[in-house]
Amino acid sequence: MLEQTISAYTRGCQIATELAWERCDKKREIQSIAYEPIREQTALGAQHTILATHQAAEAITGCITRRSTGKQTTKPTFTAPTVTYDTRSMTLFDDDTVSLATTENRVRCPLVLPDDEDGYQRRYLDSDEWQVTESTLTARDGKYFLHLGFRRHKNETERDTAEDGTVLGIDLGLENLAVTSTAHFVGGRELTHNLREFENVRAGLQQTGTRSAHRTLMRSSGRELRYIRDVLHRASNSIVEEALRYDCDVIAFENLTHIRARTRASWGHRWAFRTLYEQVEYKAEAVGLTVKQVPARNTSKRCAECGFTATENRPTRSAFCCQECGARANADYNAAKNIGLRYVRRGHQSSRRTGDSQLALKSGSVTPKGGFTAYPDGFEAEFTDKPPLPRANPSE
Repeated sequence: MLEQTISAYTRGCQIATELAWERCDKKREIQSIAYEPIREQTALGAQHTILATHQAAEAITGCITRRSTGKQTTKPTFTAPTVTYDTRSMTLFDDDTVSLATTENRVRCPLVLPDDEDGYQRRYLDSDEWQVTESTLTARDGKYFLHLGFRRHKNETERDTAEDGTVLGIDLGLENLAVTSTAHFVGGRELTHNLREFENVRAGLQQTGTRSAHRTLMRSSGRELRYIRDVLHRASNSIVEEALRYDCDVIAFENLTHIRARTRASWGHRWAFRTLYEQVEYKAEAVGLTVKQVPARNTSKRCAECGFTATENRPTRSAFCCQECGARANADYNAAKNIGLRYVRRGHQSSRRTGDSQLALKSGSVTPKGGFTAYPDGFEAEFTDKPPLPRANPSE
């Protein structure tokens, strides 16, 4: 029944994509036009039908805009053996079992958990502070893995960090997957290379069109998804750790709406950027931080030191050299500082501003008016020798 449910869910996502491809990319609109056809053409229940339309909306967001400007885009296809669950289609029980909706009846399965009662899963399963949210069931080599999502209850008494506090700016890209305003670099070359390899393999298998090629495509897609999610989880963890290390209150990203066009990234990269943002968002929320987006206009061309903006400031993808003041920096690092400063300035423009917001840098913090406060001696040395994150192996 689980296998049939995964197959029907994949089919439902594809039906929604086919129907919405020429018409819309909003969740509510896709749900409106695709709900009845999915129910008629698959055995999915009502809630899984809705989830399938939402996943289709996520996959094609931005494609219609890109195509309307004359740029080439590819219709998303769903081949990974996964199905999404939420609190209406899945129930966790205190006896370590889970009830899952299928295309037929609900099935109640035991969760295979580590024997250690203090294992990290127990921190979420046994705590009243966390509530289960959207989760994913994946089939792999005849086994089923349930990736449980949890969200911590919001504390309504927490202060509004959008107006006051320290901001960490984040720039996303290809050469570097992410760069922070504190000069923390998350490399992106390996991910870019493997995404291209995955896309080439997928294109070849789709062109072959045989049943054997389809099975190989499903296995390849599963490996790709696991590899990318592992890379993104490591990256999101390091970003949140950096924010905590510098005692930040807000993590500011550039707006992701047109990031594919700005970075000339593949569809897979655009999905990876959005997934990274979502992972940082829920992990930051769990530790009391806020994640926001700011307009990305000219953040890669503007000098973070003097404010001069010109295309000539960025002669290459990785280099930034201000034609006005002569400041030189890594282009992604300069953009990360601009993104953070844009959020800080927006906070100062609020009617509720107190003037306490500031941008976190590697050596200190800076205010929009140029006020700089250096960190205490020895602060940076406390963590500069921390070993780098282990690299993920996409073949595993």
